[in-house]
Amino acid sequence: MNKRIAVLPGDGIGPEIVAGAVRILQTIETLYGHQFELTYADIGGCATDKTGTPLPNETITICKNSDAILLGAVGGPKWDSLPVEKRPEQGLLKIRKALNLFANLRPTTCYESLADSSPLKKDIIEGVDLIVVRELTGGIYFGTPSERREIGGKPGAVDTLQYKNEEIERVIEKAFEVAKTRSKKITSVDKANVLETSRVWREIANQVAEKYPDVLLEHMLVDNAAMQLIRNPKQFDVIVTENMFGDILSDEASVLTGSLGMLASSSLSEEGPYLYEPIHGSAPDIAGENIANPLATILSTSMMLRLSFQLDKEATVIEEAVNNVLNKGYRTRDILSPNCKIVSTNEMVEAVNKEIFELVA
Repeated sequence: MNKRIAVLPGDGIGPEIVAGAVRILQTIETLYGHQFELTYADIGGCATDKTGTPLPNETITICKNSDAILLGAVGGPKWDSLPVEKRPEQGLLKIRKALNLFANLRPTTCYESLADSSPLKKDIIEGVDLIVVRELTGGIYFGTPSERREIGGKPGAVDTLQYKNEEIERVIEKAFEVAKTRSKKITSVDKANVLETSRVWREIANQVAEKYPDVLLEHMLVDNAAMQLIRNPKQFDVIVTENMFGDILSDEASVLTGSLGMLASSSLSEEGPYLYEPIHGSAPDIAGENIANPLATILSTSMMLRLSFQLDKEATVIEEAVNNVLNKGYRTRDILSPNCKIVSTNEMVEAVNKEIFELVA
């Protein structure tokens, strides 16, 4: 198989964790006879430094001409004082719009070997396997106006939460398709007791559900969902929700595993390449120290192989290798627990790499 992959390392620890994921991709390439053509491009703060914009047109072109995109992380205090349009986070928002990446899939799986790393009791998190489907190109992050202005003659600010019906429908459709491959249960999260957009969201969810009679749909208010994720996370299978709620809830769900460093994600478009990235940030305070956890990025490549390239066997090998390495007690410092061996970023990558060779041999 010959595939083109756009690689966007980004800022902070992004280059380190992406290098580790690329190492794993190269091993898969060798062992299974595939060819992955990698093209590197800039996004985020490093792009602003070089070009004056966090998402250069060249990067967009490279991504559109690729079969999939691997992204590291963006941002850092270095760029906090820049005008909004030049800040690294705008690169993320703009690439989502440019590629129409409307659905973000964020799975949360609790590894048995990491149970002690979770802040929750073992009996609460054991067996948790859920996925958040987050709408990614609408809502308050993209609504206009979004500005500082006078309100009632006094200084203030306004952000706008808006959704087209079709934007809601397509992400809920995607969530139902995901649910069909899992336990056939969806929890649609909204704030329908307060927000008109949420009332429309709930109406559309009910309409879509009529086309999927074998999938159970339940509705839950976002404040209750936040509580239930901590109280009883095993009740969830597929959670579908709007942009900001999904951002918050998926980060909360990630803590169930003990670390943001374990969570992969994929962003899907209707047509065109999908984008894969860890859900954690750029962690500029540890950049360059070779201590970042590369596993979320490695697991993002697994999602890429499965969803974009239909290479289920190769994806499963990566996932099994990660699980085996954790079972053997290898830990980066963010998931360190008693009687385990702390390893560097590079050492963790090599441990996974070695495990892949042993599984395939």
